[in-house]
Amino acid sequence: MLLRSTGQKILGLFVGSVLLFLCFIASIIYGYTDTNLAMAVDAFRNFDGSNEHIIIQSVRLPRAVIASMVGASLAIAGLWMQALTKNPLASPGIFGINAGASFFVVVAVSFFSVTSLQTYAWLAFSGAAVAAFAVYFIGSIGREGLTPMKLTLAGAAFAAMFSSLTQGLLVVNETALDQVLFWLAGSVQGRSLDIVYAVLPYIAIAGIGSLFIGTKMNLLAMGDDVATSLGVKTGLVKLAAAVIIILLAGGAVAIAGPIVFIGIVIPHVARFFVGNDHRWLAPYCAVLGGILLLVADIGARYVIMPQEVPVGVMTAVIGTPFFIYIARRGFHGK
Repeated sequence: MLLRSTGQKILGLFVGSVLLFLCFIASIIYGYTDTNLAMAVDAFRNFDGSNEHIIIQSVRLPRAVIASMVGASLAIAGLWMQALTKNPLASPGIFGINAGASFFVVVAVSFFSVTSLQTYAWLAFSGAAVAAFAVYFIGSIGREGLTPMKLTLAGAAFAAMFSSLTQGLLVVNETALDQVLFWLAGSVQGRSLDIVYAVLPYIAIAGIGSLFIGTKMNLLAMGDDVATSLGVKTGLVKLAAAVIIILLAGGAVAIAGPIVFIGIVIPHVARFFVGNDHRWLAPYCAVLGGILLLVADIGARYVIMPQEVPVGVMTAVIGTPFFIYIARRGFHGK
């Protein structure tokens, strides 16, 4: 259902924001401990120290905030990766950025006994940056320069390499395995707002920057030559987009671990509503990404209750069929 007029797009964004808010409230209310909306309101207006109020304030509220932020960050990062590479399958997970961030964290845990989530944030940023620049460099080698196919192959290679190295370190270090296993599966459970505060400035800067480069990315989508003739400094725009990707993907991985498929699925869903206008795609991706991860996290609480499935497993279950569909459409031209 393509929204054509500006009024329709604004209305669609408003409806999406309302749905995001409702999912946020549902994330606070629903779970193993039985609570309701009245309890949630009382937990903030008339806190009485009860078990339900403590859970709402200290567990579910941070969880809802983190799921919203991580979902939005991964979705926008996937959007800009697809725009830069002109590859519909591009995402932080497929291109090795998540794997690079995870590898740096596991190295720090294995060899330096790092346990601070705030330190994880800086390590994840560093790993994401190293992986992104390595993939870009390898994908640019050769007479043809940077092509979507070469970039995809380079990303897949680095993702496999970092994942293999990570698994190898965990096999020989059981202590590190115990510390990061649940984090590596991708989860918003058990996270505090402290780690959000550590990465929030960077995610906020990247999110605001995404709203300002939409017009330039629209011109860049016409081709570098056309964009240059229209006065766009293509190198600067690409660098800005790359920095935004690293900040968003690195921040998301630092908070919740390597959650997959949101960066692939959500940009395509957003295009279904607003087409290829990146000025609208970025805010739509933020809203839809938050909704998807909130819904996946709520579902993760009920699959094997009273235990929980890591939300990264839920997003993989949701995203795999969509990934196959996009891959088939891309390769067969459908």
